[in-house]
Amino acid sequence: MVTQAEFRDLALSFPESQQSGHFDVMDFRVARKIFATLREADSRAVLKLSPDEQQLLMQTAPGMFEPVKGAWGLKGWTRVLLDRADAPTVRHAMAMAWKSVAPKKLW
Repeated sequence: MVTQAEFRDLALSFPESQQSGHFDVMDFRVARKIFATLREADSRAVLKLSPDEQQLLMQTAPGMFEPVKGAWGLKGWTRVLLDRADAPTVRHAMAMAWKSVAPKKLW
């Protein structure tokens, strides 16, 4: 299980990551682009992945990830099931999300 606090700490551990928010959702950005979100009210955590990365995670870590419903999920946005996830797997997935928006000079 990954707690909300652990998810937040993981997101902020990446270079130049910042916490922001919109509506009732906490978001995590690098270079002003969102790579992860967390809605505290229902522990809904989401990562910005490519569709291929999403499929890979669903195959290699079954039960920890699922596509967001609708068009966002088809684009790769992926829900992290925090109550089923472990920190190393979430960190690996979050690194993919961070890299998807971070300037290459930060890698």
